[in-house]
Amino acid sequence: MTEATHTVKSYEQELERLRGLMARMGGLVERQTARAVSAIVDRDEEAAAEAPELDPEVDSLEREAEALAIRILALRSPMAVDLREIVAALKITGDLERIGDYASSIARRAMKLEMENNLSLIGLRNMGRLVQENLRRGIDALTQRDRDRAIEVWQSDTAVDELYTAMFRELVTYMMEDPRNIGACIHLLFVAKNLERIGDHTTNIAERVYYAATGEMLPSVRPRGGLGPTTVA
Repeated sequence: MTEATHTVKSYEQELERLRGLMARMGGLVERQTARAVSAIVDRDEEAAAEAPELDPEVDSLEREAEALAIRILALRSPMAVDLREIVAALKITGDLERIGDYASSIARRAMKLEMENNLSLIGLRNMGRLVQENLRRGIDALTQRDRDRAIEVWQSDTAVDELYTAMFRELVTYMMEDPRNIGACIHLLFVAKNLERIGDHTTNIAERVYYAATGEMLPSVRPRGGLGPTTVA
């Protein structure tokens, strides 16, 4: 094996390792999000405890992936699609880490939540289901480097926003109808907002995947439901 062949092989191995780290992060934050939603809508205490426990591993993987991406940039001088993929990876790992943080926050609120029986969680369940589905598809787009699936995820953010707006109005109505609902509804408002932010970071991931695959940026103003257009965060 020549030195050049060895260098190319090592480079490919480093790229695969970077992809593997992102895939592992994706799997962990998917689980965190699923457990956080279950903690709220099913009042699952075991799920509420598990989601935050995954945070240290997610953080460790983010640091490892960031260090590897910087090493590849510094030593390998990647070009074209490889360069885009590595730059995107630096941002995607940050998005994944933030998703894990929001999921942990939801789970911690579940531990504090004391709810009256008259509060419906159907809207929150639907929002949680959609956010989880978008996150799953976003991570699939990432691992498969699928530009078409990335566009689907990007477009789906509108539905998440519309559910968030409906949840906000519903919870405000509960608080106006009975002041005893205020404490629980405030927690649920934060939960709904955290789910909406998970949706935003999932959309960020889709945008990075699309850029890495095509070299083109999706529009800077996303389709938005309920609250009007928004720029990319």
